[in-house]
Amino acid sequence: MCGRYTQGKNQEQVTERIPFDLLECDLQPRYNIAPTQLAPVLVNREKRVLKEMRWGLIPFWAKDEAIGNRMINARAESLREKPAFRNPFKRRRCLVLADGFYEWQKIPGSLRKQPMRIRLRSEEPFGFGGLWEVWQKPDGGEVESYTIITCEPNDLMRPIHNRMPVIVKPEHYERWLDPQNENVEDLARLLVPYRADEMQAYPIGTRVNNPQFDDPSCIQPIKL
Repeated sequence: MCGRYTQGKNQEQVTERIPFDLLECDLQPRYNIAPTQLAPVLVNREKRVLKEMRWGLIPFWAKDEAIGNRMINARAESLREKPAFRNPFKRRRCLVLADGFYEWQKIPGSLRKQPMRIRLRSEEPFGFGGLWEVWQKPDGGEVESYTIITCEPNDLMRPIHNRMPVIVKPEHYERWLDPQNENVEDLARLLVPYRADEMQAYPIGTRVNNPQFDDPSCIQPIKL
């Protein structure tokens, strides 16, 4: 699964790699984005809009928004069958802005797990494949939320964890974001592991374990 990630780039760095038309949020560096928090995602609403949504998808039919706490990830293999993800996969796809993510690797012979940060070797920002939804609150307000799609791990990730988030290649952004594209068979072909040789992973300290900490110290490498 993907339960924590980073977006440490400024607006200029993001714009160079992920073009958008409207900015509806403050692009501040984030080093420990956790479920239920607001974070920037890119959606296509006639124009490409970068805005904040709640991490943890709340299906439109949900009676309680707490269900979103369990829907921070969506497995690529079952998007077309799961009621919560079927319609968003067809009509409401997004790019979740990031520049790295965290995973906790099991330590042989120990109950502890080693936090690892994974990023592109280029250190450029990228977009996770995501789905988004709008939920009507009992008081009439709305909550916009998202989930991050995961797939089988590549060779880099396999020793660390049995899943990894889908990273959409820049040449596929338009195809992924197009709300008129409802060809789910074609879209499913984009949900594959990113090239392992274009990624790197390194150990970090346990500060990242606490979502209250959100600063550059979370991504500092350590020696094992």
